[in-house]
Amino acid sequence: MHAIEAHSFSAKITPLTIEAKLVQDADRLDALGAVGLARLFYTAGRMDSALAHLTDPLGQNRVLDDQAYALDHIMIKLNALPDTMQTPAGRKLGHARFAVLRSFRDQFAVEWN
Repeated sequence: MHAIEAHSFSAKITPLTIEAKLVQDADRLDALGAVGLARLFYTAGRMDSALAHLTDPLGQNRVLDDQAYALDHIMIKLNALPDTMQTPAGRKLGHARFAVLRSFRDQFAVEWN
């Protein structure tokens, strides 16, 4: 029961058991990489958010806003996930999957402009 309660990012419950740590890592890994990217844009579409800011997709000259722009969510929330993984394997996979998101974000901005 604790593993289920502690898995949520927004619940901010520290996982106390190995099972809770593994479930939390798995949930956060699901938010990263190619699957995470699909989830990000699906959710943004459901929330009626724009894909990116029209003239500043990377937010270099504005405050990032992931409620308004899907692409901003990568740097507002997803970039922090790899360092919050509970296990060494989770951190390694998290950083690798975030690299996929970062690469996509950079390429998206090139094409968007």
